[in-house]
Amino acid sequence: MATDISQSLPADELPKADPRQSPLYPTLDLTREPVDFALFQAVSLDLMLKHRFVPVHERDGYLWLAMADPLDVVVQDLLRMHLKRPLRFAAAPMAQILVVLKKSESGQKVMDEAGEALRVQVLREEDVEEELDLENLTDKEEAPIIRLVDTAIFNALQRRASDIHMETTSNGFQIKYRIDGSLYPAADPIDKRFASPIISRIKVMSELDIAEKRKPQDGRFKLKVRGRAIDFRVSIMPTIHGEDSVIRILDKENLSEEFKSLNLEILGFSPNELTKLRRFAREPYGMFLVTGPTGSGKTTTLYAVLSEIRSPEDKLITIEDPVEYQLEGVTQIPVNEKKGLTFAVGLRSILRHDPDKILVGEIRDSETAQIAIQSALTGHLVFTTVHANHTLDVLSRFQHMGVEVYNFVSALNCILAQRLVRTLCVKCKRPLPPPSEAELLENGLDQTWARTATLFDRMGCVECNGTGFRGRQAIIEFMGMNDDIRELITRRASVREIKAAARASGMQTLRESAVEKVRQGVTTFAEINKVTFRESV
Repeated sequence: MATDISQSLPADELPKADPRQSPLYPTLDLTREPVDFALFQAVSLDLMLKHRFVPVHERDGYLWLAMADPLDVVVQDLLRMHLKRPLRFAAAPMAQILVVLKKSESGQKVMDEAGEALRVQVLREEDVEEELDLENLTDKEEAPIIRLVDTAIFNALQRRASDIHMETTSNGFQIKYRIDGSLYPAADPIDKRFASPIISRIKVMSELDIAEKRKPQDGRFKLKVRGRAIDFRVSIMPTIHGEDSVIRILDKENLSEEFKSLNLEILGFSPNELTKLRRFAREPYGMFLVTGPTGSGKTTTLYAVLSEIRSPEDKLITIEDPVEYQLEGVTQIPVNEKKGLTFAVGLRSILRHDPDKILVGEIRDSETAQIAIQSALTGHLVFTTVHANHTLDVLSRFQHMGVEVYNFVSALNCILAQRLVRTLCVKCKRPLPPPSEAELLENGLDQTWARTATLFDRMGCVECNGTGFRGRQAIIEFMGMNDDIRELITRRASVREIKAAARASGMQTLRESAVEKVRQGVTTFAEINKVTFRESV
């Protein structure tokens, strides 16, 4: 397993900075001063650990270093010799320097070392198709492979990744992390010949068939990392260049801790949106429906709702596929289709357990839809999700399932369509000048909007691993049902009429919600354009 950098940094080390003030050495607050990620990557981690410094920024041809003791001229001379460039020094508390070093990509250094022996070489054509035989690997050859896989997992946990992608291409074998919904390379590609042994290592950990290379396989394994049990879901898929693997990280213990304080406010909803969501979440019966593509945060939003409304006085039961997060005081049932426990079968059993509120992980078929609607019509509050692009698409989805429109509309309380956008790192984002006329026109906006907007751009620092983004927030389109909208849907009015009635009742579209995030400086136009359509002025 990868080395823990925190073991080499004594947390109780006291600052050594000279208390005397000197105009030559300004004092920096590293909790506010962003550390340039590119500079941080360019300087040896060993050197920073040894002399307790971090590169902060580069200005006027000088590289500025933050040190606990900037008056140590011996260390200054050593750093000038090692870095071979003009330097300037500033003072910073030792505790802050240690925190920055702990947040560094410590696992990255170990991972680079683990993959060094497997690095991509300049290959001849006949070498590209050559694979290594896992059974005939020597201990010397096998050790780097095991170490690389272990370190890739450890590093993914450090970097807050939700998935690890291992892809075999014509040029080599690439490991990527999905962080805040986007993929980033974990390290340089390695030799394609090592792809099969690495995938086989994943199969061994997941108890899959290492001899089967022509069919997809799914498995799971569990590791204990720093005293915390973490589940991993594994999917193996054959491709034209070899096998690919995607590992989903399910850190239940960590997420359970986060979910203890989870509520709708921390998801980024506006005060107006919060008022509407909380009102409909506390209705006595009916259906609270959330829609959006895979990975749009539907489950997280529903769990935030459940966290706010759960009460010892109510029986709250969920059926999910799978149960990814555990919530105290809630009865949770995992779907097991191999054993015959489907959403429909489970939902029937749930109704015999006298529930007050029910969460159905997803409505996939007509039978589940009919039972959920009947549950909502007979005094239960039902929370559920369905895959659709926006609020009005949900209507056609249920019609295609053969659901009677009148019953569906009678049961429905509200529809919430949702997407996730990456949010700018608050440590390093920088303000932008007002948008040009062309940029406003391109995004369907005008000068009136621009006068109230404060735009920011990403930079990249140690805090956000150089991406410029840290975390995600939800953008939503919320349609609460009323008599006018129900009547329009029942008589099968056009989408335009229903949308106009919803807008008149206060519905904000996904695009409008996204543009508001840009106006507030939370994200960028490039981010919202990935998940919403641009509208004309």
